[in-house]
Amino acid sequence: MKFQSRWLTLAIVSAALFLVVIDMTVLYTALPSLAQALHTTASDKLWILNAYSLVMAGLMPVMGALGDRLGHRRVFIFGMVTFGVASMLAAFAPTAAMLIAARALLAVGGAAMMPATIAIIRTSFQDPKELALAIGIWAAIASGGAAIGPLLGGALLEHFWWGSVFLINVPIIGVATLLALHYVPVRAGNPDITIDLASCWQSMLGIIALAYGIKEFAKPDSHSLLAWSALLLGAMLLAVFIRRQLRIPRPLIDLRLLCAAPIATGMLVALIASMTLIGFELVLSQRLQLVAGKSPLEAGAFVLPISLGSFFAGPLAGALIGRVGSVRVIVAGLCMTALGIAGYMLLRDASVWAQVLILALCGIGIGSSLTASSTLVMSNVAEDRAGMAGSVEGVAYEFGGGFGVTIFGSIMTAVYVANVQEMGLSHMAGSSLDEAHTYVQAHPGASQALASAMQAFEASFTWVSALVAVMLFGLACMVLLNRRKLPTR
Repeated sequence: MKFQSRWLTLAIVSAALFLVVIDMTVLYTALPSLAQALHTTASDKLWILNAYSLVMAGLMPVMGALGDRLGHRRVFIFGMVTFGVASMLAAFAPTAAMLIAARALLAVGGAAMMPATIAIIRTSFQDPKELALAIGIWAAIASGGAAIGPLLGGALLEHFWWGSVFLINVPIIGVATLLALHYVPVRAGNPDITIDLASCWQSMLGIIALAYGIKEFAKPDSHSLLAWSALLLGAMLLAVFIRRQLRIPRPLIDLRLLCAAPIATGMLVALIASMTLIGFELVLSQRLQLVAGKSPLEAGAFVLPISLGSFFAGPLAGALIGRVGSVRVIVAGLCMTALGIAGYMLLRDASVWAQVLILALCGIGIGSSLTASSTLVMSNVAEDRAGMAGSVEGVAYEFGGGFGVTIFGSIMTAVYVANVQEMGLSHMAGSSLDEAHTYVQAHPGASQALASAMQAFEASFTWVSALVAVMLFGLACMVLLNRRKLPTR
């Protein structure tokens, strides 16, 4: 492939990827406006947010395998057309039910595009150094888009109605589709890869049920019975799915690939790194709003250095991988992130610039390690199974984020509750610092008790931050100890 052609291909798939990840977070700022316009209930708002991520997580393995069979260019273009149509429907949805349906259709397009983007990169770049750099750019777009989503939504709502956050997708998708038809190379799929329908519905329903159960547990007002039922159903379906994959000759997801140390290590790093990062950002954003007194927008801007650091680290890490290898970049990135989080834990009350710099250090570390983990996976999987590998890695990111919110959110609550009980403030502080603020608004004379509740929250912030740092450092040590099983480049 000519030099210009493969880098233009990277630009096209990156533009599509940018829209897919933006739509995961763009509604954070637009939700109040659309809720008023469509008269949504609390349940409607939940499904407007979750329909996209749940359906996309469930469909990615199917779409990845479909791309391996039919060719990723074809599935990629189908995904873009579907995404464009769904964006139009979402922008002009007259009811909450229509918007939820449009968000689900957006997820179908996103699920088709997401594995295809990394698979097209894998097949377009044959030189290992160029492949690492291209994956670094891909990882930078993936992390940067999620951070820009809320800011873009806020900027659009300053001048337009809520539907503009979806309508902006249409011209970009239109141009990207035309360019893809002309410049993304046609590569035949592998017709020997069969799409087992039973495996499709087992994986799709199992992943959706498991992801829904995790998200339900993460809600402050979660329904335990519903959450446990969804988790049990998801675990049962995925157990049946795994058993089937190990028995049929052409599995939808070849689990035997996970026996390869480079692929298993890359997937584990993606899962743990995304879980710990989301967990830290959760407690950090809570602290910024409830202790430091920042508005939601200010808190979002304050956390932005993490995503910006990750954004700039991706291409740099990709270039560095060609010189020192993925393993060293993973270890260095994880240690850098662990040190950054530990440093912020100690310097949380330092100057704004000191906090910004140390959060940027966290972002650089996490961006480097995620770029290297993706390179480790994609450079060690056959081209005709690149879509499958990309889809599994995408699901690992999704579950990592869900586990991060659930596990670290639960630890945050447990430490806070234990501290307020020890102080004898349970009647005022409740189970979260939000409840303490609400109590003080109704009882202005309880300001001293609020200060004690803030101390309890600071303890929970310390516990979660320390655990995240220890997990990242432990993961770095594990990768280092197993380096002999991993490629040096």
